[in-house]
Amino acid sequence: MFSTLGSSIVVFAIAAVIIAVTGVRLAQLADELADRTGWGEALMGGLFLAGITSLPDFAATLTAAVDGYAALAMGNVMGSLAVNLVFLCIGDIFYRKANLEHAAATSPNLIQAALFIGLLVIPLLAMVTVPVAVLGIHPITPLLVCSYILGYRLVQSSQYRPMWIPRRTSQTVVDQPDQAGNDNQRAGLRLWLVFALLALLIATSGWALMNAAETIASETALSESAVGTLFTAFFTSLPELVTTIAAVRYGALTLAVSNILGTNCFNILVFAAADIAYRDGSIYHAIGTPQLAWGLLTILMTAILLLGFICRERDGIGRIGFESFLILLLYAAAATITLLA
Repeated sequence: MFSTLGSSIVVFAIAAVIIAVTGVRLAQLADELADRTGWGEALMGGLFLAGITSLPDFAATLTAAVDGYAALAMGNVMGSLAVNLVFLCIGDIFYRKANLEHAAATSPNLIQAALFIGLLVIPLLAMVTVPVAVLGIHPITPLLVCSYILGYRLVQSSQYRPMWIPRRTSQTVVDQPDQAGNDNQRAGLRLWLVFALLALLIATSGWALMNAAETIASETALSESAVGTLFTAFFTSLPELVTTIAAVRYGALTLAVSNILGTNCFNILVFAAADIAYRDGSIYHAIGTPQLAWGLLTILMTAILLLGFICRERDGIGRIGFESFLILLLYAAAATITLLA
């Protein structure tokens, strides 16, 4: 199935379509489950929906790491982190009433943005420091997992006991879970079952996508870094794009934003999994400058997004916030440089 360039391109396209279609249904289920459980859109988007939409990235990166394609694996996850922020800007374009970051400003979303910056710095430090590995695994790998768990304890605390509340304006869309229907346990169980089946489908598609990408990278003039950072990163992140747009159209703005930020935080765990799966030493020491540069770019983009949350511009260039405009500009420049390099 992955032996020739032609068959790999066909598999790549089919897997991308499956990922996109599945993502729309996931957004609907997540919004309904957020109301049914009473957990709210921030936790549902930041944990459960983020975990599911990250599965293609997880499967694709692990596949490349096991097969020894370090640059492809890390390029995929680095590119996914950056393109997810672009998808949030696209959601801002689709939401025409006001700047999305203004309307969906919440304490959990602010904390998730700051948490992501902190989590991403950890593997970047491992990439530029003295090579260290115990049984082929870098010591920061377990630190990443612990930091993620502790970070989401803070997110959960801010959801139920917020110590900071954004000023409510006429454009603010407040997440108010609908408790109606909580008594129907059978219907709730059915929703969770469908959620799990879609998760399996989307993970399988991610595995197929990366296997096809390995053949495409080896049979064309494109580098592993370019294929991973731009192409596989975009297509494995399609669930984030379609769920974000769908959530915006449903009016679940907090779910849309928390899904992107939560997915990026969850994707940091992909670094840890890839380090364990890669058997030629620590994967942090097997990659080059392009992946490091994309990581630094993502930190810059997230810092700009965080400024947008704090400043809460109601309208900006083209009815989107200044943060969305700058993020789109930075990504376009970085993608152009990567393709020309």
